[in-house]
Amino acid sequence: MSDIPFGFGPSDRDPDDERRRREMEGRGEGAGGPFGFSGFPGMPGGMPGAEGFDVSQLGQMLTQLGQMLSQAQSSGGGPVNYDLAAQLARQRLAATTSSLTEAQRSAVADAVKLAELWLDPATDFPTGATETKAWSASEWVDASLPTWKRLCDPVAQRVSTAWVEAMPEEIRAAAGPMIAMLGQMGGLAFGSQLGGGLAQLAAEVLTSTDIGVPVGPDRVAALLPENIEKFTKDLDRPSSEVMIFLAAREAAHHRLFAHVPWLKERLLGAVEQYAQGIRVDVSRIEELARGIDPSNPAAIEEAMRSGMFEPETTPEQKAALARLETVLALIEGWVDAVVADAVGERLPGAEALREALRRRRATGGPAEQAFATVVGLELRPRRLRAAAELWRLLGEQRGIAGRDALWAHPDLVPTPDDLDDPAAFVGRAEMGDPIAELEKLAGQKAPEEESPGAKKPDSATDADSEESSGSEGGKDKDDGDD
Repeated sequence: MSDIPFGFGPSDRDPDDERRRREMEGRGEGAGGPFGFSGFPGMPGGMPGAEGFDVSQLGQMLTQLGQMLSQAQSSGGGPVNYDLAAQLARQRLAATTSSLTEAQRSAVADAVKLAELWLDPATDFPTGATETKAWSASEWVDASLPTWKRLCDPVAQRVSTAWVEAMPEEIRAAAGPMIAMLGQMGGLAFGSQLGGGLAQLAAEVLTSTDIGVPVGPDRVAALLPENIEKFTKDLDRPSSEVMIFLAAREAAHHRLFAHVPWLKERLLGAVEQYAQGIRVDVSRIEELARGIDPSNPAAIEEAMRSGMFEPETTPEQKAALARLETVLALIEGWVDAVVADAVGERLPGAEALREALRRRRATGGPAEQAFATVVGLELRPRRLRAAAELWRLLGEQRGIAGRDALWAHPDLVPTPDDLDDPAAFVGRAEMGDPIAELEKLAGQKAPEEESPGAKKPDSATDADSEESSGSEGGKDKDDGDD
């Protein structure tokens, strides 16, 4: 867990800011106010009284502050102020992005069309995307916001309620309206942090599925030409080749998510399960608080940076993170294996591009940044490589249809233990036809669902046959669980 989720402390402090803060502390000055707060998001300058403060900006600051508080009240009372997040992200991106040209949009459309043709013989899943888009960074922010709401809300909501639940009853009663005000300010704080994270991601992501799950509208394949151009500069490959390779990955992701309906909900469910396990160690906060001088803002900031407000990591959270990591690794591994089959003989630099994306992921690409911000999760490259090897071996042994059939039900996909030894999973003797396994399970449940007036077997032979069938179904179910 590399980052503290949702506003418990900044994870990317600028070294120059840290140096200036230490110099101010050495002179006995604060760091700009309690918790190191030196201004409101999006406002010019610093707080009144700071050195070099321009008094002419005071009216503008107060106006913006009023707008922010009004916005917090009208944002629906959610745990994150997404309007503020989107506004901040667009402001940060405005100076570095531009409108896309018609040539860029045409290049994306042509690359996706070609990639779809190449993918057809490489997977049993038909085309998943019904529309192709070329997005600027700002367009990615707007299109992805609904998905970020689903990813962020469970954790932010649980963090907010955990503090209220941890308060003694008498304090909660005395706080009254103050709790609601703190909730609004918390929504602003979470929105500010999310806005910064979205701006950083939007400047780096290459496709709508770059974090492992489609963040845009369903069945819309989207690439970001400007970001792809920046990515290509560090590679010794033609830009058209890089575009087609990334288009193949985007199209493969959409095929998988479009035809495996339980997959996206399983990912989001793991995030929600993680959120439900958030607990706050009130005794630790009380212990640390005894040593804090309330009149010393620097001491308060230091306590914040020490992680005193970081939630505990519970066993339930660890289990949810493990499930999330496994599903993401399986998705990434399947896409890697399928795209390798589809483009391997057609693009001379396909293997080099695969390795470049793996290095990008290993050194902290957009997927790691996104999930570290949301849930503190780091994807492990070892798991991604193991998953890709597992799907490759399955394709060799069982064929394309047999490999892809494992996605038919969540109980059929490999487990974390299977990723530890892909060859053992592929070579298991009890692995039969996945569809037949599901049919047997369905047949076993059918008698239980019959109405009281259902027809009984006409003969002892039929009864014996039915009992034998049920017994075999039970054995297959046990084998599948193992």
